[in-house]
Amino acid sequence: MLVANRGEIAVRVIRACRTAGLESVAVYSDADREARHVALADAAVGIGPAPAEDSYLSIPKLLEAAKTSGCDAVHPGYGFLSENADFARAVEAAGLVWIGPPADAMEAMGSKISARKRMMAAGVPVVPGALIAGSKEDEDEEKISLNGEEARARAAVRRAAPRPPATSGTFEEVPSSVLSLGFPVVVKASAGGGGKGMRIVTSPSDLSEAINSCRREALAAFGNSTVYVEKYLPNPRHIEVQILGDTHGNVVALGERECSLQRRHQKVVEECPSPAVTPELRARLCKAAVEAARAVGYVSAGTVEFLLEPSGAFWFLEMNTRLQVEHPVTEEAFSVDLVALQLSIAAGSRLPELPAAPAFHAIEARVYAEDPDAGFLPQAGRLLVWVEPSGPGVRVDSGVISGQAVDVHYDPMLAKIVATGRTREEARSRLVVALRETVALGVATNLSWLGRLLESDPVVRGETHTGLLETLRLPAPARPSDEVFAAAASVLSRPASAVPGSTKSSWSGPFDTPFRMGGGA
Repeated sequence: MLVANRGEIAVRVIRACRTAGLESVAVYSDADREARHVALADAAVGIGPAPAEDSYLSIPKLLEAAKTSGCDAVHPGYGFLSENADFARAVEAAGLVWIGPPADAMEAMGSKISARKRMMAAGVPVVPGALIAGSKEDEDEEKISLNGEEARARAAVRRAAPRPPATSGTFEEVPSSVLSLGFPVVVKASAGGGGKGMRIVTSPSDLSEAINSCRREALAAFGNSTVYVEKYLPNPRHIEVQILGDTHGNVVALGERECSLQRRHQKVVEECPSPAVTPELRARLCKAAVEAARAVGYVSAGTVEFLLEPSGAFWFLEMNTRLQVEHPVTEEAFSVDLVALQLSIAAGSRLPELPAAPAFHAIEARVYAEDPDAGFLPQAGRLLVWVEPSGPGVRVDSGVISGQAVDVHYDPMLAKIVATGRTREEARSRLVVALRETVALGVATNLSWLGRLLESDPVVRGETHTGLLETLRLPAPARPSDEVFAAAASVLSRPASAVPGSTKSSWSGPFDTPFRMGGGA
């Protein structure tokens, strides 16, 4: 099986192949020649220069790699081309098995506007909203409900002609359907994700500028300038439901994940189950998620995301037609292997009987090469030493090794550290310790910041929401001990040939520069 991805994503899938008795083939760009996923795979094929568009995003190169290595199937991982319907169709046209959902389902849920329409038709509650004209959709045919509870209500959506950006950048007339929502509202790109093409607007006077700005950003990022407006829900929880569908028409929901701790619309800590979800609410969320999946004929693993209000009301946000970055917390809480289930589904098997409720609590923290003291600016350089934590209830999904270069071309996430416990507090405490035990030298990381976040009062109490990190003030990091400074100095003073390589997994071995532990210097 070709694993059409890199980093911890590829490592995760390669390990699942090994467990299933499948041979794995990795692909790598020039920058990833010595990466961890390349070493772990049974075979590896180079696919070109470092920029993703010349390697990991090149459908012809990926198909050629599958052909030359004799693969029977392709797993896209998550990110890159994992939600690209053209890639899915190209894989199947080449006579290979696609490990993922049908291309039609990906297209149906790839556009947020299309997804909203289908969810309303299926009776899934959708946040009230309205369309703004875009360049790549037939806007006159698009009808979006002004009331998410009245799923089949017809909404009058009027075309609004934007002025050229060089002039005022405003619309001749803002549609009345938008004004009727009330403020604040949020402008979103239909084809967007990761916070791109997204603005919160608190006043009608700022709406036109926000729409134009989102249109430009969406066109540059996604090649589609279509945007829409939703009623802004202040500080909801971000809840997502894991779903699985097989080729025999069976669809199941495997509980919910809490993903409210976000920075700039990017998740940083996730957990399963959510501390805010009761068994009764879980049943309603899972029922809505299954209905959403059935509405598009979903097969394989996917995620239906909701916004949850304090009242218990929830609203469909979007569907991710792929495995999620945060899937390990569901695996640990429910004692399942989602990638193994994907492989089984692709082989034509029926879904097995799965747990109805989580038996454990799991929390995941994303470790990034970034500098929290510099506005979380992504970092690049050589990861001189990488030591992963261990112990009961600790899992690490990583794609890096000591001595590996952290490249500017790719996402700066180094690893996901997951802790599992019988209770939420046990899982949280284990994760704090695991973060302290993780060693990353050579590039700045968010390890300390994550530890302080997990020990903050709102997180300890489970009182999180999507706006928390905008206002939460964490204490300053503790000064590293003299031992840490001494160890770092020893590593940094070594010649390049002495930097630990792929086989070095700890501090064991002689240091080139002796130092004294404790006692000051």
